[in-house]
Amino acid sequence: MDPCITLILTSFLILLSFSTSYQIQDSFQKCVAIHSITLFPSNSTLFYTSKNASSYNTILQSTIQNLRFISPSVPKPLLIFTPIFESHVQSGVICAKKLGIQLRIRSGGHDYEGISYTSGFEPPPPFILLDLGKLRAIDVNIPDNSAWVQAGATIGELYYRIAEKSQSHGFPAGLCTSLGIGGHITGGAYGPMMRKFGLGADNVIDAIIVNANGEIFDRKAMGEDLFWAIRGGGGGSFGIILSWKVKLVQVPSIVTVFTVPRTLEQGATRILVKWQEIADKIDENLFIRVLIRPVNGTKTGMRTVQTSYNALFLGRSDNLLQIMKKEFPEMGLTKNDCLEMSWIESMVIIGRYPRNTPPEVLLQGTNPFKRNFKAKSDFVKEPIQESGLEGLWKRLLEEESPLLIWNPYGGMMSKISESETPFPYRKGVIFMAQYLIYWESEEKSVSRHYEWMRQLYVYMAPYVSKFPRGAYANYRDLELGMNMKPAGNNASVSASKWGIKYFNRNFKRLVLVKSRVDPDDFFWHEQSIPLEDVKKNNSGLF
Repeated sequence: MDPCITLILTSFLILLSFSTSYQIQDSFQKCVAIHSITLFPSNSTLFYTSKNASSYNTILQSTIQNLRFISPSVPKPLLIFTPIFESHVQSGVICAKKLGIQLRIRSGGHDYEGISYTSGFEPPPPFILLDLGKLRAIDVNIPDNSAWVQAGATIGELYYRIAEKSQSHGFPAGLCTSLGIGGHITGGAYGPMMRKFGLGADNVIDAIIVNANGEIFDRKAMGEDLFWAIRGGGGGSFGIILSWKVKLVQVPSIVTVFTVPRTLEQGATRILVKWQEIADKIDENLFIRVLIRPVNGTKTGMRTVQTSYNALFLGRSDNLLQIMKKEFPEMGLTKNDCLEMSWIESMVIIGRYPRNTPPEVLLQGTNPFKRNFKAKSDFVKEPIQESGLEGLWKRLLEEESPLLIWNPYGGMMSKISESETPFPYRKGVIFMAQYLIYWESEEKSVSRHYEWMRQLYVYMAPYVSKFPRGAYANYRDLELGMNMKPAGNNASVSASKWGIKYFNRNFKRLVLVKSRVDPDDFFWHEQSIPLEDVKKNNSGLF
């Protein structure tokens, strides 16, 4: 073809694309205004487009945790809608459905594969980002031992507002305090008090959700099947969570935290073998996770592996030391290692802020720890012996910035049925393993990091859960598999290769709930729960 004709055609297609994008943006904004019960305040901005690049990029990047999704090559939303009233969310659903445009729903932006604000498909379908960040009201009711919290609030904000009202109440949710509560609970929500009280999802009393028809339901109206599904069945599949009503738990006035590092030269391998033997069996008031990474050794130019034991104990240090002396003397915990403080202060420390940082830091609502990374997860049911750990150390020392995080189970986690919520990994699990690899933004080639992660995942296969090999839904991993659009008649069969890893036997029930509450598959993304497969009857007709 003549180069001039090619250039003309390309220019025409670009102009057509811009024109179509503008039409969608304009139509959506007008439609939302018409359908909103609540009027838009004159001094409030609810819509952001790339025409105003500065404000658009500020909002888009405000809660992105994984910096690999801010790259110019990553698909971006046509428009960002930031509702300030619940009725605005209803209108957003109604209008997106009316216009045939996909919605991506974001509360905190911590999803590891960025599916709440971008697209993993080429070419990407046009979509609008509905960002819940302005819906962050929290109403703590101490006499009722409960709190209503809107989906855009972070768990750090929730922790702070609870502590404002009471020093003897808390909520069992995540360690990273910038997590958006809306999405966090939809995947389960584990944290440093789960051995005592279970997951965040186990402590939800009620919820408000917008369904695929733009209707608002509470627990009674949505029914127990849907209420079951949203507490651990993954975000973005069944509707838009507007708020959760959570059950508060009792915490002591003084808790104890410690972080104790041990390198290979200090007996880290032997200590970690022992940790695996006691991690899920020790006092349920004690949560000891392990952070494992390569560090510089004592000799110049030499690297070693460091295991850091990071713990929260719901009690005073004297009691903690007695427990550790009896159950885990190998670690050699001393009084000087222990820090006593209030529960809210412990959440600041557990959230990786420096000691003596005031709790008000939890109100900033954004994540200061942002990097490029890729992650995977596993569940471990049998201790990994020294030979397996030594092979793991060799692999860690091959990379520059890997991190493993091992979170202990047991306690209340072993007492709750695997079918109580969609989160299935309960009894028999010693710990959940998270693998992360980080890299700097200026690196041009990152394929070697992905390949290292895949090889690590293969290496760990003999040591982790099998049939299925489990994975945590909140640690999305698109390498486990993706939905295709259109899905065809084998949607749930295709999706089961990743769905069973996340949800085990609960996956089938999730598919049935999805098929009933969202039969048009409006709430769809790369790893959303699929519809039940359409089967042919005897006549050959559907």
